[in-house]
Amino acid sequence: MELPKVLLGAAAMSLAAAAGGELFERRKQPAVLGELAAGIVLGNLALFGVSGLDWLKSNEGLHLLAEVGVILLLFEVGLESRIDQLLAVGWSAALVAHIGVLIPFGLGWAVSAAFLPSAAWYTHMFVGATLTATSVGITARVIKDLGRMEAPESRIILGAAVVDDVLGLIILAVAAGMTQSAAKGGGASMDWTLVGGIVAKAAAFLVGAIVLGRLIHVNALRLAESFHSRGVTLVLALSFCFALSALAGMMGLAPIVGAFAAGLVLEDDDYAVFERRGFAPVHDMVRPIAAVLVPLFFVMMGLRADLRSFASWNVIGLALAVTVAAVAGKQACALGVLDKGVSRLTVGIGMIPRGEVGLIFAGMGASLTVAGQPVFDGAVMSAMIVMVLLTTLVTPPLLLWAFRRG
Repeated sequence: MELPKVLLGAAAMSLAAAAGGELFERRKQPAVLGELAAGIVLGNLALFGVSGLDWLKSNEGLHLLAEVGVILLLFEVGLESRIDQLLAVGWSAALVAHIGVLIPFGLGWAVSAAFLPSAAWYTHMFVGATLTATSVGITARVIKDLGRMEAPESRIILGAAVVDDVLGLIILAVAAGMTQSAAKGGGASMDWTLVGGIVAKAAAFLVGAIVLGRLIHVNALRLAESFHSRGVTLVLALSFCFALSALAGMMGLAPIVGAFAAGLVLEDDDYAVFERRGFAPVHDMVRPIAAVLVPLFFVMMGLRADLRSFASWNVIGLALAVTVAAVAGKQACALGVLDKGVSRLTVGIGMIPRGEVGLIFAGMGASLTVAGQPVFDGAVMSAMIVMVLLTTLVTPPLLLWAFRRG
């Protein structure tokens, strides 16, 4: 690994991400889509006779930086969630989350099996897992702009999103674990005993991280109260994030499960003593680091998209079919709304966008290999990216229409 080459690549990808993000934000679209588009452009320059940047796709140092970026992203997602929110969701939010994970998973598997009959079962599983994701940040931004944060539909959507994150990560852990087992010669079919073991392991890890992890973290903060260095809180928070991510990886789970758990454990009140002494809040200190590394992950996802694959009608059909399944699956979750007078249509639309969460799931599928072949090849990855783009782009106008209609 040549350090100058890694640094040069990071510079090129960062500048491209910044330009793409700015372009999309000026058009009132999420910056993540611009970062993804920048990666697609960089990864397909060879189509226009420019091949000097092809090495970005395979550089190990850049892949490592992108993986750290996605860990920080899930840490931030956890920081924005609260344990009390997870425990306080009502029956409607809980049912919406569960249906919104199970139905898209089944639809995604069915679509993959229909369009990719020769693909292995773990490819179908990862397509289904990718469709379970929900990027509530996009929905939350629209709801906030409309001034409807207190609407019953908004409370159900935001509550369901917290549960959805946990359930989605457990499904991702199962998909990754089953794929790794297949890569080691674990069999050509589903092993339901192994599935049960991975689910139990993931659930035990999350519960243990919340209970024991919180105890360890709070005591570490008490010991650090005598420190005067302004970086001590950031060091403790990131060390906790990296330690839980590593522990999840050693247990056979995706490291991002540990990163999310670390963010979920941390509470703003834990750092009140430090903030009274003039220290910046932890999430404010993490944000600049994430702002540098997280875009590298999305650019890397774009680099994996092969535009030449769209010369195949089968790939175009797969992209459109998984998009329809993604929308229909989240509309089905509205069946879980039990409260009277609540617009089920609005709730279903609010759960549609896959955004950065869908890209994380798809990226995991592209990074895992069985017998030297990626679970998601360039064609499947391209179809997944189209699904993420379309579901993310259509949600804001549809949600605006739904609230005005209500």
